[in-house]
Amino acid sequence: MLALVDLGKHYGGKTLFDDVSHKLLPGHRYGLVGANGSGKSTLLRMLCGDEEASDGEVQLGKGARLGVLRQDRFLDDAERILDVAMKGDAEACAALAAGHDDDIRRTDGYTLAARAGAILDGLGIPNAVHQETLATLSGGFKLRVLLAQVLLARPDVLLLDEPTNHLDILSIRWLERFLQGFPGCAVVVSHDQRFLENVVTDVLDIDYGSVTLYPGRFDRFLVDKQARRAQLEAAIGNTLAAIEHKRAFVERFGAKNTKATQAQSRLKQIEKLEDALEELPPSSRRAPRFAFPMARESGKDVLDVKGVAKAYGDKRVLAGVSLRVARGEKIAIVGANGLGKSTLLKILAGRLAPDQGSVRWGHETQVGWFAQDHKELLTDPSDTPLSFLWRAAGDEGQAWVRGQLGRALFSKDDVDKSVAALSGGEAARLVLQTLAVRRPNVLLLDEPSNHLDLEAIDALIEALRDYRGTVLFVSHDRHVVSALATRVLEVKPGGITDFPGTWADYLAACGDDHLDADAVALKTKAGAVDGPGAEAADAFREAKRRKNQRQAAEKRRDVVVAELEGKEARRARIRESWCAEGYHQRTPKDAQRALEDEEAALTAAIEALLAEWERLELELASP
Repeated sequence: MLALVDLGKHYGGKTLFDDVSHKLLPGHRYGLVGANGSGKSTLLRMLCGDEEASDGEVQLGKGARLGVLRQDRFLDDAERILDVAMKGDAEACAALAAGHDDDIRRTDGYTLAARAGAILDGLGIPNAVHQETLATLSGGFKLRVLLAQVLLARPDVLLLDEPTNHLDILSIRWLERFLQGFPGCAVVVSHDQRFLENVVTDVLDIDYGSVTLYPGRFDRFLVDKQARRAQLEAAIGNTLAAIEHKRAFVERFGAKNTKATQAQSRLKQIEKLEDALEELPPSSRRAPRFAFPMARESGKDVLDVKGVAKAYGDKRVLAGVSLRVARGEKIAIVGANGLGKSTLLKILAGRLAPDQGSVRWGHETQVGWFAQDHKELLTDPSDTPLSFLWRAAGDEGQAWVRGQLGRALFSKDDVDKSVAALSGGEAARLVLQTLAVRRPNVLLLDEPSNHLDLEAIDALIEALRDYRGTVLFVSHDRHVVSALATRVLEVKPGGITDFPGTWADYLAACGDDHLDADAVALKTKAGAVDGPGAEAADAFREAKRRKNQRQAAEKRRDVVVAELEGKEARRARIRESWCAEGYHQRTPKDAQRALEDEEAALTAAIEALLAEWERLELELASP
């Protein structure tokens, strides 16, 4: 289907990869991974013929159709959304234009509009807007139309570069289902770990100056790569040990006539081993060392939002939003695109004024802001990473600032280039390191993982786990949300669902069909015509929904009761320690304050769990 034959790519004296030969087969979905700058997008451009190889060649099977998501493709804003998507099936479009019935039937031309509409629905562009022009869509949604066009083409080979970057969680789930059923060969570049885990059957890893094929799922690749490297290092270690052993024999017995023949044999063996010995190239993988210290703690009550509303013209995106945030919470804001997630975060950050309502920050709060569009923060093209970070560093010297930039993987030469020339990943790392230098006790993060590679995402997750402050973040990356969230706000067309628990708990509480790809596609369709069995089918779906909802409520009740018992037991132990004789004399003030803070947090959590328990019991008691 697609073959890489002795493929190599060099830029000046730098080699991205060399002597790469692989056959990519139908029915396989290859995840193309590597560090930022390792050559993933370059290889993808070589596979589709947009860039020449330095050595070797790419061979596409005879008659195979190639589908490529090119994010820089020109679009005519005056065209209808549906028409742009339908262009993906050029054969069917040509048959419809010619009006030849046989050709139309052969190419499934009569179903073209329906097929295009179904894909647009799945990607979060509802039926109601399919007849509108592209000008009505934002840049991210225009890229979804391009993706729909590529998927509709029914390619034999599908090449996708970061297809999830402008998709919300709902649309990512739909795309996963589509790719899982794709019969051809797919190569996907993505930094979304959960997406890779759900989609890929094999991994192409760009590292050590080569492209290595690892059969199997993404999670297996992570283990296999470490094992393969360990085996190579062990083999080299064994060879070096054998050389040293033989050399010791020669040095000890080489001068003795009775051992001369054996010594000469050992010397020849050493020469062969040294000739075969290869130095392992260094890995291109590097992880930043993020950490977010705080200048001081905030008060216990961090944020109070009351009745916030916001509209853009006639489109209302937020209405009556109220919430309270306590110190130490890590709140994920999720939901479909266009419903106001980023708008809410900008209002909280003071970057946007609400039409109604109020935002009140608590005592001693210091807020750090990470914008999804880094240009909002990196506004001066004459700035360099060094000058930008130095302004945030106060009285610190240049050596200290350079050290901080080194933690974010900026080398000696990188610190002096214009911020306008930074890649998306470099800009994200610079902004995150600036937050670390400013030491806020509240972080507002809008899609912080969007441009980071897998190593940087994992480093960010670890740093935010260790962060003792409060975090509110918007993300479509389920790996990030699952790892961090202690509370979930899902923004929906009818309002906000506020759930006091992890992402896994939230999905369990919502029922099995929450975020299901087919359910999402069904919900986005407008004006669907009911068939003869629609009423019975609706009754069946409703019964299934109620059953799932009850099972989820029972499961969540058990979790709540277990958590409640654990937290009450811990609070009781703390309170008992306060009553112990000599507690205040022998316990340091810092430890006393820590226990007081923990007891207050436990009390707040217990109250929330009691309220949730009561709600669940009422729900389960109802017919």
